[in-house]
Amino acid sequence: MAVDLFAGVPVEDYTAALSWYERLFGAPPVFLPNDTEAVWELGEHRYVYIEHRPGRAGNALHTLFVDDLDARVAGITERGLTPAVRETYANGVRKVTYEDRDGNRIGFGGAPL
Repeated sequence: MAVDLFAGVPVEDYTAALSWYERLFGAPPVFLPNDTEAVWELGEHRYVYIEHRPGRAGNALHTLFVDDLDARVAGITERGLTPAVRETYANGVRKVTYEDRDGNRIGFGGAPL
């Protein structure tokens, strides 16, 4: 069974969020299904999208486990975003979390050093 994942992020200010997520993901969206949504493809069949939903903004919690955590965080920093939280779990797994202006949290996890 084939499965495509679309993880949604409700936002208050679509224009501001579009700019912020372009810096977070390092590219413009791969497509705009309408004038209230923008979609980024993070991997084959794996998408994150923002949607203008003022009454629901700020409730997303997503974690993306990547094999290049340090390089990913360095690139995001170069694009002007600063992590809200950095964690290292007891097993050595690391997680760096970014928070948009609505309070949505997108984390990037990586294997122990």
